[in-house]
Amino acid sequence: MKSILFLFAVAIQSFGQALFRVADSELSSSPVVIAYGDMRFTDPKQTNATNPKVRRWLVDRIAAEKPDAVLISGDLPWNGSVTNDYAVYHAETVPWRAAHILISPALGNHEFHGELHLCLNNWWNEFPQLLGHRWYSIALGSRLFVLNLDSNSSLLPNSEQAAWIKAQLASLPSSVQFVFLNMHHPPVADVQAKPDDDHNPRPNEIALANLLKTTRTNVRFVVCAGHIHNYERFLQDGVVYLVSGGGGAKPKPVVRELRDQYRDTDFPNYHYVKFVLGANGLDVDMIRVADPAALVPSWQLKDHFEVPAP
Repeated sequence: MKSILFLFAVAIQSFGQALFRVADSELSSSPVVIAYGDMRFTDPKQTNATNPKVRRWLVDRIAAEKPDAVLISGDLPWNGSVTNDYAVYHAETVPWRAAHILISPALGNHEFHGELHLCLNNWWNEFPQLLGHRWYSIALGSRLFVLNLDSNSSLLPNSEQAAWIKAQLASLPSSVQFVFLNMHHPPVADVQAKPDDDHNPRPNEIALANLLKTTRTNVRFVVCAGHIHNYERFLQDGVVYLVSGGGGAKPKPVVRELRDQYRDTDFPNYHYVKFVLGANGLDVDMIRVADPAALVPSWQLKDHFEVPAP
């Protein structure tokens, strides 16, 4: 079984290789990856910035799915400098550790709410296997590869992180079919008019989309982002771009552009996204909390699509 602390992973420090590797033998026969973000773990008495009831529902439901990995796209704490926010995360995610689920977090902007040194120390104390790394990669078996990015750092051409991404992609084993890019700020999203434009795609992340557009490789890219507390889905330049920010943070309505392939009008969208790797590709479901006001959770399958193998 896999460990939340990557006890079955082999650390590799090479610039062009995965920091962690998980063997095929440690994965399910049809590996399952779950992606979501924007939980804002904090004191459960705080019910404006986040919904602690729904937050716990999602944790329990994800544990019941028995995924091989959970990609967290950032804003795991409400305030990264508050040590207790990580203590709440640790307490509320006991079911994940009991199920030996591999947790793959990316840094969000809320991880940096407060003094930088303290914020990073809190993150690395919770995830000691990542000490010294703000971006890193995981070879999740022979067919799946995960790049966990830090969109608080530069992704512009010639930046250190962009060079690392290029090196990672250039060194992919030939067996890899799908590369997940797990990050907080979305490169592609529904563009909102003022005054609701503060979460629109920024030049920093658009640079990543341009990099992927011009990268020649025999893999499929799936970009999982958060930051917008809703769900959005796009296909651009052959790349799947998801916004999955329904982990518990205060919901944000969006005006959907025609290019957004998710057309449902229900709101709010507390949810997670489930990927199942099969012989022909990825089978993908968006699972939504049906009624956040209910006393007990019920769930809806609200989106389904497939990503064919290359």
